Amino acid sequence: MSETFDLIVRGGEVANHAGRGLADVGVRGGRIAAIGDLSQASAGETFDARGLTVLPGVIDTQVHFREPGMDWKEDLESGSRAAVLGGVTAVFEMPNTDPPTSSRAALEDKLARARGRMHCDHAFYAGATHENAANLAEVEATPGCCGVKTFMGSSTGSLLVDDDAGVEAVLRAVRRRAAFHSEDEARLRERKALAREGDWTSHPEVRDAETALRSTRRLIAIAERLGKRVHVLHTTTADEIEFLALHKDVATCEVTPQHLTLAAPEAYERLRGLAQMNPPIRDTHHRAGLWRGIANGVVDVIGTDHAPHTLEEKARAYPASPSGMPGVQTLVPVMLTHVAEGRLTLERFIDLTSAGAQRIFAIAGKGRLAVGWDADLTIVDLKARRAIRNADMATRVGWTPFDGMEAIGWAMATIIRGCVVMRDGELTSSGRGAPMRFLENLEAHA
Repeated sequence: MSETFDLIVRGGEVANHAGRGLADVGVRGGRIAAIGDLSQASAGETFDARGLTVLPGVIDTQVHFREPGMDWKEDLESGSRAAVLGGVTAVFEMPNTDPPTSSRAALEDKLARARGRMHCDHAFYAGATHENAANLAEVEATPGCCGVKTFMGSSTGSLLVDDDAGVEAVLRAVRRRAAFHSEDEARLRERKALAREGDWTSHPEVRDAETALRSTRRLIAIAERLGKRVHVLHTTTADEIEFLALHKDVATCEVTPQHLTLAAPEAYERLRGLAQMNPPIRDTHHRAGLWRGIANGVVDVIGTDHAPHTLEEKARAYPASPSGMPGVQTLVPVMLTHVAEGRLTLERFIDLTSAGAQRIFAIAGKGRLAVGWDADLTIVDLKARRAIRNADMATRVGWTPFDGMEAIGWAMATIIRGCVVMRDGELTSSGRGAPMRFLENLEAHA
């Protein structure tokens, strides 16, 4: 009697731990049950992947979906719809909402809001404050929490822990790897007057490379003294890459597709406020440093820092314009374009978008296309050439900094725990997202 599966993905090029080769993927009970020649097997559903490449599900480890409090820009439904339309199977969502996600009750409120509305799997960061350090161990133990996020420099929202004593209190309290927006707040205040009204090219002068490096040096010194694990979000400088290479025992880091693709001053001259984010888009010297970090293995993950604002908000004259840009829907085509153009291999793309997140955050059952793991698959056409367009963006704000870019490589289907949720640019199953689980937190789910 032939084997029976819930779903068979047939005839695609599977790219995983074994390399790249034609194979079928059989799914049963939401998990991968077999990889190989399944031509004699039957299934309740089949997906014809001939001519396509089957990847482990892409995980975006930094998104801001703005709910609660700023849902005219985005909400959990629209942000997760953008994610799955772009081939992203899971996201880590950030705490600088209104109110901020700084308590267990606030985190559980987000989980409740996500239930039946989010299309991708998800986890939520807890935000650190000067007041909640004593409670952070309890909050980070909440099922569905991916860890604690600390803003060492001010950005969107009210969360800020800018002093060494505050950072130390946070790190003493937590047990898991903690994530940091690493900019030195004192230097930001000193340089605020350097902002030239209406001139976005002054943004990387206000928030200069030294602002980032100084904060990261402070953070690593505290982490090493306390023996704690830290994660530097949206790393933007060549200097930080060189510094972090010497401290990989305690530190991991992320870069964004925007910082790998755009460069100052051209991006600000062309996109004006749409190019503004924190930390800033920097010049080609720093962009080249980030690519060296990709090549030599210092960079652990790609996260988009998807942080939408409306076009009306972005049109305000600098520095009144807000920082942040959408990114979750364009992660896959932008980074696959870099693959096509030889800047990184497909294997390194997989490491940065699935295996890396699993490794450093200890995600349970995700990040690997292997038997026994969740059947999260991002199915792509590596040869497809398509223009990224504002009109196709699912984000509520309806724009992307990559509008008009011809991408080489496109997500054709998104499969989450064996359910096809996106196919050929259309949402095919809604509200199926579930909280992610973490190895350091499994007892909380028992």
